[in-house]
Amino acid sequence: MGRIEGESSATIEAPVTRVFEAAADVEGSPRWQPQIKRAEARERDEAGRQVLVETVTDGKVRDLRSVLRFSYEEPVSISWVQEEGDLSAVEGSWALADLGDGRTEATYRLSVDLGRMLGMVVRGPVVDLLRRQLVEGMPAKLKRFLEGDERQPGESEDDG
Repeated sequence: MGRIEGESSATIEAPVTRVFEAAADVEGSPRWQPQIKRAEARERDEAGRQVLVETVTDGKVRDLRSVLRFSYEEPVSISWVQEEGDLSAVEGSWALADLGDGRTEATYRLSVDLGRMLGMVVRGPVVDLLRRQLVEGMPAKLKRFLEGDERQPGESEDDG
């Protein structure tokens, strides 16, 4: 299997502007996404937002490097696409919906093409683990970060 993709959502007890701010802080994402070992902006837009970011992610089999191009529609969406890196293709997005009363519905989508070589190594249970880590658990991680839950990933209900 050479593809990991999916979508996951969570309701976060925080205003949409705060959720957008946290999700848009790609360089700060290792604080709540422990699988990201490093995120460094190479380029910023006129508003100071990180538009080209190099990341190193724990891919379980080996660390994976990606250079991602981000685009923003404040405060409702963030999307990205890989421009170069160890994977064949990466596309993702956050869609944020203001539910009122300081609550936000955050939907995370990700599509990763592992490529031929990595796809031959990353199979079976590892693919499922990566899907849980990279897709299914992401909104819950953002929720815990924004709602101030002190539990560390792995200490709570299924890390995710």
